[in-house]
Amino acid sequence: MGEMFTKAKNIETAFQQIRVICILSMIASFVFSGYVSYQCGKRIAESQNRVYILASGKAMEALASDRRDNVPVEARDHIRMFHFDFFTLDPDERVISSNIGRALYLADGSVKQLYDNLKETGYYASVISGNISQQITIDSISLNTQSYPFYFRCYSTQKIIRATSIVTRDLMTEGYLRNVSRSDNNPHGFLIERFNTIENKDLKIENR
Repeated sequence: MGEMFTKAKNIETAFQQIRVICILSMIASFVFSGYVSYQCGKRIAESQNRVYILASGKAMEALASDRRDNVPVEARDHIRMFHFDFFTLDPDERVISSNIGRALYLADGSVKQLYDNLKETGYYASVISGNISQQITIDSISLNTQSYPFYFRCYSTQKIIRATSIVTRDLMTEGYLRNVSRSDNNPHGFLIERFNTIENKDLKIENR
C-alpha cells in the first residue's frame, strides 16, 4: 500500500509540475505576443511618419510631424511662394502666364481681381513690349496664428529692371490665410484671402 501511495503522490506531483509549466508557457506566450504586437504597431507608426522627398533625382527621407507644429513655417513659406510667383515677371508671355497660374492656386478671388485689373490696364503687355523684368525679395513676414483665419503682413522689395534703369520699390501687402486641402498645386494647404497692397512706392532709381 505504501508503495502505491508513493507512486500516486509522485504522479500527482508530476501533474502539478506539468500544469505549472503549461501555465507559465501560456503566460510567456501572451507576453511575447503582446511585445511583438507592440513592436509591430510602433514600426508601422514610425513608417507612417516617414516622408520621402525627391530632390535632384534622389529620394531623401524626412520625418513628418503634426501640422500644428509647423503652421508658422508652412504659412510663411506659402506666403513667400505666392509673392514670388505673382510678382516675378519677365518679358515672356509664357513665363508670366505660368507664374500667375501658380499664384492663383494659392489665393482667392481678391488676387484674381487684382490680376484682371492689371491685365486690363495693359500692365503685362507693357512688361513684354518694354522688355521689363520684375524681381521680388521677401524681407520679412509678420504672422498672427492666435486667431483664425491667420492675418499676415509681408514686407518685401521689388526691382523693376528696364533697358535704361533699375527701379527699387518698397512693397507691403497683407491678407489672411485659411486652411484648405493640400494638393500638387497647393502643397501647404492654405489659401490667401482678402489680399491687399498697403504700400508700393519707389525707393530709388538707378540709370544703367
